Amino acid sequence: MLKAEHVALTPLGTDDLPALMSWINEREQVLFNAPYKLVHENQHKAWFEGMQERNDVVIFGVRLLESNELIGSCQLHSIDNVHRSAELQIRIGNTSQRQGYGIEAVRLLLKFAFNDLNLHRVYLHVFSTNTAAIRLYEKAGFKKEGVLREAVHINGKYIDVAVMGILRDEYEP
Repeated sequence: MLKAEHVALTPLGTDDLPALMSWINEREQVLFNAPYKLVHENQHKAWFEGMQERNDVVIFGVRLLESNELIGSCQLHSIDNVHRSAELQIRIGNTSQRQGYGIEAVRLLLKFAFNDLNLHRVYLHVFSTNTAAIRLYEKAGFKKEGVLREAVHINGKYIDVAVMGILRDEYEP
């Protein structure tokens, strides 16, 4: 378990699937980082089982230390041991957003990436319209590396996707 002031990163279990499924089916929440598509229970269970089998993914639950309540998930995926890089993703449930939990979780995940996995670079993709997430990532030390112009089509509009990254020597614990 990785701990910060208010949150901990813990393994996810099958008991966590209902909460994860509710977040993946919250349309307004999903549209911050992906096109919306209703996910059925059997699809979600298959996704979770597949994640457990992959060698290029590490996924954690984000839990409040005080209550052990699951408030989100975060992961490093596309882990490349040759180039020592991985892509970061995080989702904080709607009721727990904008309380500082996301930045704590990102910092813990970066600590794990650089100290435990010995990565050199962590990167992410974020919709240019998701200004709150961009501010969070910048606060964690990520730098904008480029823009994928009109890379996604959401609600009838094309949106740019920012590519952000942080290198080991830029990381400040």
